[in-house]
Amino acid sequence: MTPISIIGTGKMSAAIADVALRAGASVQIVKHSASSHLVKEHPQANYAVLGDDLTGELVVFAIPSGAYPSVLKHYRERLHGKVVIDISNSMDFSTYERPQALLSTSAALELARQLPADVPVLKAFNVNLGDTLFTGTNGTTTTTVLFAGDDAEGKIALTQLLEAAGLRAVDAGPLPRSRELEAMGYLQITLAASGKTQFESGFTLLP
Repeated sequence: MTPISIIGTGKMSAAIADVALRAGASVQIVKHSASSHLVKEHPQANYAVLGDDLTGELVVFAIPSGAYPSVLKHYRERLHGKVVIDISNSMDFSTYERPQALLSTSAALELARQLPADVPVLKAFNVNLGDTLFTGTNGTTTTTVLFAGDDAEGKIALTQLLEAAGLRAVDAGPLPRSRELEAMGYLQITLAASGKTQFESGFTLLP
């Protein structure tokens, strides 16, 4: 199974690590510092600090997009041969509005522009809430992970990991489809924040 590095220590980092470990993948979790808080410990995972070498071929940015510059400062020139996975839903959480600068683009497309041309980006997991990744179910259905990107090998590796963990993987198309995925993520969060849905459920895609 393709090894994975996850940058970040929040709930989504823990959930994606749980998925990868269920799939039998080698998992590295990269903390901001040695004292960084962890939402959930994974004894099977390897832990590193920001700036340490990344051992995964899939590299998940499980942090807010506003923190990307600090990560790229350490890793921009060290991502060759890897596939970066952006899971962010960029918004102002005080107003629950999307940034004006992203209305005609996406965080994933902007991240791709900041990386070397040979480092592909996939958009994934942003329409999934952490609880549905931990349980593998969303309501009465298997949790579906939608993803978009232009790198065929990266998509295959992600699909294999998701399916080995018992999840459903659905390719939503090329990286520009990340705009629609981010719009879905935004809608899902605002509905949950207003009490119209639950943070433990979210959208699902019926077979």
